[in-house]
Amino acid sequence: MGSAWWRQRAVDVVEALREKRVTPLELVRSARRRIEEVEGKINAVPTTCFERAERRAREMDHPASPPRGYLYGLPVLIKDTLAVSGVRFTRGSLVHEHDVADHDDPVVSVLEAKGAIIMGKTNTPEYGLGSNTYNDVFGETLNPFDIRLTCGGSSGGAASALAAGEAWIAIGTDLGGSLRIPASFCGVVGLRPTPGVVPNAGSRTAAEDNLHAVVGPMARNVTDLALLMDAISEKHPEDGNSVGAGDGESYVDRLKAYRENLPTTIAWSSDLGGSVPMQGEVARICERAAKELARIVGAAFVDEACMDLSKGRETFHVLRAEMFKDKGALLHHEDVVKPELIWQVNQGLSLKDSDLDRARESHKKLLESTLDFFQSHDLLCSPCTMVPPFDVKTRWLRECEGWELETYIDWLLPTSVLSLTNCPSISLPCGFTEAGLPVGLQLTAPASKEAELMCAAYAYERANGHHEVVPIDPRP
Repeated sequence: MGSAWWRQRAVDVVEALREKRVTPLELVRSARRRIEEVEGKINAVPTTCFERAERRAREMDHPASPPRGYLYGLPVLIKDTLAVSGVRFTRGSLVHEHDVADHDDPVVSVLEAKGAIIMGKTNTPEYGLGSNTYNDVFGETLNPFDIRLTCGGSSGGAASALAAGEAWIAIGTDLGGSLRIPASFCGVVGLRPTPGVVPNAGSRTAAEDNLHAVVGPMARNVTDLALLMDAISEKHPEDGNSVGAGDGESYVDRLKAYRENLPTTIAWSSDLGGSVPMQGEVARICERAAKELARIVGAAFVDEACMDLSKGRETFHVLRAEMFKDKGALLHHEDVVKPELIWQVNQGLSLKDSDLDRARESHKKLLESTLDFFQSHDLLCSPCTMVPPFDVKTRWLRECEGWELETYIDWLLPTSVLSLTNCPSISLPCGFTEAGLPVGLQLTAPASKEAELMCAAYAYERANGHHEVVPIDPRP
């Protein structure tokens, strides 16, 4: 058992830690061995802090009355867009190549207070921009299912590491799909929570009152995801917008009673009302999974229904650009940052008040449509990505099913337009292409209904073995 801890579920490993069948130090060393064994094949965790982790493992002293989500010394990985004190903090950019964080991001301090041990930082595209994980500091992160292919992004290092058994749980972020897309590509589970459920860092800009970048969990199965959500869904003094888990009830406990929290009406949309292109094979796999979910939970199935997302692409583009209006200093580093970042900053600087007014009005109507939609539907199912994993050398998709994708963020449309709803969305493994590549089904629930969302995902997961495929050894 000791040599195969990396194959176990996080909940089982935490139970072993609690019962002292394994010590935190033994587990840290086991995780280190697995990282050293496979990291050279996938490049998912380019920054490690093994000595820091071993020191914390030796010093760990568990409280007499552990709080909800206490992890008893379970190792965890953190995306390199988040700060871990004393650890290299590059954001995937040559601008910060030699930076070392002098503070912890809120989610890191919460995790360490809950008994987690940080093992390292996962790779990300530069500043988390885009959904193919590569940068000029560390290079490309590869997909364990086929190391010629992208793992997605921007939390791609986290997803790849989970799929290859380098960690049991990991922390990422999501603005337009950065937790969900790599989860889909790597056959793991990623949740974009309702804004405010998990604490985030820094002061908010006006733009972020409309479009929210969130911190969220990734795991290899829904139960482990719920465990991590129990640990991180807390209010935090550095994030005045954080509200935690609402009623404070354990997500893991809610899963134990999952039959009491299942949807009665499930909507399916292959293309989000004609808002996004979709490859046929991906759509067929996801539609089959959505119908299976409805059958499993005994819910009514509503075909091709969703909120009005017809203005979603334009609205997302403008609100995302607004977030870069104050990033003009990056233009001084044009020689070392990627062209997509320069384009994004220039988009922000060129915005007119009329552009913003129009986008905010469209967003208001989209939110109203979302509220109306969830009056008569409990859950929306849709494909998480428009294509399966593709060649890692392709920076971003230019075309799908005859639909020209004009910018580096257009191929994120299946997730980015749903970010505008401010609702929780999860990517759940739902099958494989004929080439053996993972496909993720995206489930979206009303705001603050993370527990109900995870219960539906758990019901589906229990009925099939898609999640049991990982962890795997990286495949050539």
